[in-house]
Amino acid sequence: MELKLSKPICFFDLETTGINITTDRIVEIAIFKVYPNGNKESKTWLVNPTIPIPADTTAIHGISDEKVANEPTFAELASAVYNMIKDSDLAGFNSDRFDIPLLAEELLRAGVDFDMKNRVSVDIQTIFHKKEERTLAAAYKFYCGETLENAHSAEADTMATYEILKSQFDRYDDLPQDMKSLSEYTTRKKTADFAGFIIVDKDGDEAFSFGKNKGKKVNDILETEPGYFSWIQNADFPLYTKKVLTAIKLRKLNTK
Repeated sequence: MELKLSKPICFFDLETTGINITTDRIVEIAIFKVYPNGNKESKTWLVNPTIPIPADTTAIHGISDEKVANEPTFAELASAVYNMIKDSDLAGFNSDRFDIPLLAEELLRAGVDFDMKNRVSVDIQTIFHKKEERTLAAAYKFYCGETLENAHSAEADTMATYEILKSQFDRYDDLPQDMKSLSEYTTRKKTADFAGFIIVDKDGDEAFSFGKNKGKKVNDILETEPGYFSWIQNADFPLYTKKVLTAIKLRKLNTK
């Protein structure tokens, strides 16, 4: 079944130096863009992360320091990456918890003001886990009946993710057809930031999900502990989390 789209959707995958959203960097990014009229385009970039790639990470995806030594940095690619995704919803495999947060960090670090305000995300892994509980390679075998060649290549993983979603639509009649509803289906919990440090509570208000103020509303803490804002801004939190917290603070000041 082909996707029913009201706007373009970009399937993407990252290969990185590691799994820390704030400190690790992209070494490869592949984007496969599908338009509502059925047209498609794809692009893959190798990226010089400007930091060493650990040997155990290279053993997984095969990308070494030498392979990317003469490739552009993400800062040099940021505009091209953003231009490809700026009008699109986003989709990936485990993308809500890893790929989108890390991509946001890289874009913000490069000076691109990225957010999710006018787009939704669809995490194909969540559909798979709700239905079958497997890995990407197993999902590809299960849904598409084929062996995933070149696993942990960003391009191969991106294309496999796209094919899996189409097969999931064929298999599960109860899956929402529009991307907004599908995004809600694949969202594990509602968060204000990508990393989940600021959640949306049962009242629909932003609340902290960690530390001494876990479960407390952000607005209340900004009022009673003004120094907490500065502590987060100066600590090792994701840039997007800091951006969201700043927006909440400014919104609060503007309503006074």
